[in-house]
Amino acid sequence: KSSVTIKCSAAATNLAPGTPVRPTSILVVGATGTLGRQIVRRDLDEGYEVRCLVRPRPAPADFLRDWGATVVNADLSKPESIPATLIGVHTVIDCATGHPEEPIKKVDWEGKVALIQCAKAMGIQKYVFYSIHNCDKHPEVPLMEIKYCTEKFIQDSGLNYIIIRLCGFMQGLIGQYAVPILEEKSVWGTDAPTRIAYMDTQDIARLTLIALRNEKIAKTLLTFAGPRAWTTQEVITLCERLAGQDANVTTVPVSVLKFTRQVTRLFEWTNDAADRLAFSEVKIVPLSPNILFTMQVPSYKIAVPRL
Repeated sequence: KSSVTIKCSAAATNLAPGTPVRPTSILVVGATGTLGRQIVRRDLDEGYEVRCLVRPRPAPADFLRDWGATVVNADLSKPESIPATLIGVHTVIDCATGHPEEPIKKVDWEGKVALIQCAKAMGIQKYVFYSIHNCDKHPEVPLMEIKYCTEKFIQDSGLNYIIIRLCGFMQGLIGQYAVPILEEKSVWGTDAPTRIAYMDTQDIARLTLIALRNEKIAKTLLTFAGPRAWTTQEVITLCERLAGQDANVTTVPVSVLKFTRQVTRLFEWTNDAADRLAFSEVKIVPLSPNILFTMQVPSYKIAVPRL
């Protein structure tokens, strides 16, 4: 991975020395995403002062303002736009990810490095980062490798961090399977035995705040997972049962996906597509029973690896 060095300390002069920062002041990065908006809503409901970092866009994120959040424009791919957003912030919750059409490295590595460096320079007191379950076991998958490298970068940064590894969002299944089946449209499946322990992003937001308020959870790696890991076929079968109709499934063998990945690697402009196809080879298994503590949230597991 290429190194990224950003100078951020100059922006801190806008905040007078000794000015107290309220522990309730939170910056949510990636606030318009599937998880980010749930983090914002939960934080506001529990009395936090929420600032949302969003990219400049033609359609402003008015719903965040309507909820009571403050919206600031910045772009992780433009590091010079980051420092001003951190002034007066106690905690950063980083939900951001690159758009599908963007090279993975641009935002998910270079942008995150810039954000972490700025957070350290600006004296941010807590940093929450969302990663992927088992990312350390799949260096052949570019996004998972980048997530793991970012974890290590945060751990070496000196920040007080909480890294939360996630398995998958339940909300993603609605557009991918539930709605197409209801509308009698084709859905895509594979013959892979891949299992994912999906979680509702509202529950992820709730658990995040529980962890954030627990002073014993500092410089810690957590894993959030649902009570069961599902294969694609099991998800489709469940949607069929709830919809009361059969799905029109187009099954793509994993061997075809692997071949497609190899072919797209031959062309520079298709490298990002190849990176995303690599997920077809990942097997996400249920969590081991290595639970060091439990929280009173029904059905979900929060695991901390033994050090």
